[in-house]
Amino acid sequence: MSSGQEPEAVIKAFFDNALSGREAINNLEYLCRQTPGRLPGSQASVRAVRFAAEALKKAGADSVWLQEVTVPKWERGRESCTVISQKKTTSLSVSTLGLSVPTVPGGIIAEVVEVKDFEQLKSLGKENISGKVVFFSQPADNRLINSFSGYAGVVVFRINGASEAAKYGASAVIVRSATQATHDFPHTGVTRYQDNIPKIPAVAVSPSGAETLSSLLKSDPRLKVHLITECRSFPDTISWNVIGELRGSLYPDEYITAGGHLDSWDITEGAHDDAGGCVQAIEMIRLFKSANVKPKRSIRAVMFMNEEISGTGGTTYAAEAMKKGEKHYAALESDRGVMSPRGFGFDAEGERLQKLSELSSYFRPYNIRDFDRGGGGADIGPLKSLGALLIGYMPDTQRYFDFHHSANDTFEKVNFRELQLGSAAIASLIYLIDFFDL
Repeated sequence: MSSGQEPEAVIKAFFDNALSGREAINNLEYLCRQTPGRLPGSQASVRAVRFAAEALKKAGADSVWLQEVTVPKWERGRESCTVISQKKTTSLSVSTLGLSVPTVPGGIIAEVVEVKDFEQLKSLGKENISGKVVFFSQPADNRLINSFSGYAGVVVFRINGASEAAKYGASAVIVRSATQATHDFPHTGVTRYQDNIPKIPAVAVSPSGAETLSSLLKSDPRLKVHLITECRSFPDTISWNVIGELRGSLYPDEYITAGGHLDSWDITEGAHDDAGGCVQAIEMIRLFKSANVKPKRSIRAVMFMNEEISGTGGTTYAAEAMKKGEKHYAALESDRGVMSPRGFGFDAEGERLQKLSELSSYFRPYNIRDFDRGGGGADIGPLKSLGALLIGYMPDTQRYFDFHHSANDTFEKVNFRELQLGSAAIASLIYLIDFFDL
C-alpha cells in the first residue's frame, strides 16, 4: 500500500476487485465440481488439498505449505430405509450419520417408536424401546429468528441420539434432519458414541420423510422399517491443512489467520459448507496482493481439514503454533455459508470490543452493519489459548440450513455477488485490524 493511501481507498479497491474478478467463482466451481464429497481421508479431499495449494500460489501468497493432520476414515456404502405398513411399503430418503456402525448384513426389520426428546425417551423406558428403532421426530423451532439457535435445539438428537437410545436397548435410530427446510434432502452429520454403551446404526431422514413416517405411525403404530446401512470405519489416516502466508513487514512473527474448512460430507459438493469459506480466504490473499497492501503482521489463509468429524485440523494447527512459540494476534473463520455479509462477531469485551465495533463505519457503504460480541469457529477455537482474538464471519443465515450437510449444497446455490461481498469484507476487516493494531 502506498504511504498516502487511506483505509477507505484500500477497502474500495478490495470490493471493486472482488466484484469484478472471476478467480473466486472459478475456484469454487472447481472445488464443487471436481472434488465433491471431500470427506477426510478420501481421494476427493486429496484432490482438494492439491488444488487449494495451487490456488494460493496463484493468488500471490509468499509461501504455501501443507501441514500433516491425522484424520478418521469412514465410508458410507449402501443405505436404504423402507417403511412396511398395512401391506404397503414406502421408501424414505435417508443418509447414514458419520461414524455410524452398520446394520447386520441384510439390515434390521423392527417396529418404530417415535419420540420428541430425551425426556420422552427416558419416560418410555426399556420395556417400550428394547429391540425397536427409535425415531427422533422433533423439528427445528421456526419461531427462532437466529437459524443457528433453531439448529442447536435439534442437532443434539443427531449427535447423541444413538447412544441415548441404546441405553434402553434400541436396535437403531432414525433422526429427523437438523434443518428448518421441508424438502426431501436428508442432512447428514457426525454422530457420537458414548463409552461402555452399545453402538447402534444411526441415520438421518429428510424433513418430508420424517413427516411421512410420523403420519404413517399415527395410522399404524405397529408399523416396521427395514433399515440397511453398509458403512465402514478404517484406521486413522493422514491428510493436510493447506496454509498460504503473506509475510509481515513490521511484525512478521505475529500472525493473523483467516480460513474455512476444506472437508465436506461425502453426499454433497459442500459449496456453502465450506468450499465458499476456503475460497474467501484465498481471495483475501489475492486482494491484498492486487491492492499492493503490505501487512505489518503475517497474514495466513488456512484451509483446515477434518472440521466435520473430529476437528483435528484446528487442533493440529494450534498445537504446531504453540510448539513453535508463535504469537497469534487474531483469527477469523468463515463457516456459516457465503450468503450476503451482515458483519462479524468478536470474542472480545470492554474497550477492545468497542474499538472493533467502531470499524463498522468503514463498512456502511457496503451495507455491512453488525459488529457485535460473538464467537469464532470450531477450527480457530483452539487458538484462543494462544491469546488470539477470535472472529466469526456473519453472513445472512436464513437459507443456510436449506443446504447444510445435504446434497442440496451445490455450486449453483452460491450467488457470485454474495460470495465476493463476503471475500472483500473479510479482507477489509483483516486489513483494518492489522493497520490500526486492534
